Amino acid sequence: MLDVSTRSPRTVANVRVTRCSWSEGTIVGEVSAGQFNWRFRWNFSGDTLTVEPSLGRALIKDPLGRFLEANDYQLESGGDYSFTIRAKF
Repeated sequence: MLDVSTRSPRTVANVRVTRCSWSEGTIVGEVSAGQFNWRFRWNFSGDTLTVEPSLGRALIKDPLGRFLEANDYQLESGGDYSFTIRAKF
């Protein structure tokens, strides 16, 4: 039997896409997790992700990048999305 107290910590990250341009190859939006809030810009044609502000950026950049890569064709401007991170923020 799995002991619930030994389960890994988890945090839900909420993503809002504010702008999506297939011609420019970019998705722009906001992401929040725990007490942190960031703005991001993903250039999927150049495979670059910028996240601001820098406070807590190391916590979200890799998981956000994986989420964006896995779901890029499903994301729309004005859409709200979420994913789970295996860490407690």
